[in-house]
Amino acid sequence: MIVDTHLHVIDRSALDYPWLTGIEPLNRDWTYDAYARDARRAGISATLHMEVDVAETLIEAETAYVGSLASQPDSLIRGAIASCRPEEDGFAAYLERQQANPLAKGFRRVLHVMPDELSDQPLFRENLKRLGGTGLTFDLCVLPRQLDRAMQLADLAPDVTFILDHCGVPDIAADERQPWQDRVTELAKRPNVCAKISGIVAYADPETWVADTLRPYAEHVIRSFGWERVVWGSDWPVCTLGGGLLAWVAATHALLEGVSDDERTKLLSGNAKRIWGL
Repeated sequence: MIVDTHLHVIDRSALDYPWLTGIEPLNRDWTYDAYARDARRAGISATLHMEVDVAETLIEAETAYVGSLASQPDSLIRGAIASCRPEEDGFAAYLERQQANPLAKGFRRVLHVMPDELSDQPLFRENLKRLGGTGLTFDLCVLPRQLDRAMQLADLAPDVTFILDHCGVPDIAADERQPWQDRVTELAKRPNVCAKISGIVAYADPETWVADTLRPYAEHVIRSFGWERVVWGSDWPVCTLGGGLLAWVAATHALLEGVSDDERTKLLSGNAKRIWGL
């Protein structure tokens, strides 16, 4: 069975998603029920909801909304990676509130759409260090050119577990492996960083990719981080840009052909259960 560490639910009747404007393939509702139908067919037994960059005033409302989904009978949702604003003075109080919420398993501040200098701010870095000792993780959603900054954050807070999203967002369609490849290798030297093999079909040519198109990227990340520090994620519904959930799960199984049962289990479920206490 699979633990999906990266589900997005989009419900425009409940929350506001400013970034969706102009992204027509995704600019609609993507319901938990639609996800769960295909997820169960694919062998997914549990999932973490990943924040969807809602309007800033609705950050805590999003976590409450995810809680309502998690409380449904037989829900696959086991926790939430919540949005946050480490660059703001209110982060410490926000962190305290989330520590009291058993649904909260970690945080993400989307960085790939923000100025690079955001994570350089002293307050951002000071607040990030507050996660030390809480057991709450921090997802790094960065572009290849921002991987150097990801290394700086990991070095700044060595007792915080960081999760690199989407293999570091390589440009698979253009087969652009540098500087992504070398920077992933360097980032993996930080023992407090894990990597998420998640949704990389969205970065390949949607018409032509096959499992072997993805193989050099997934295998490089796994080789760099090792089987103890990789987890799997769908990135649904973003993965629909490259074929969808079932295609990505099928490709994942093809990529894992020949690995040991122990290695497969660590990537697909075991590591996630350990990291987030699922």
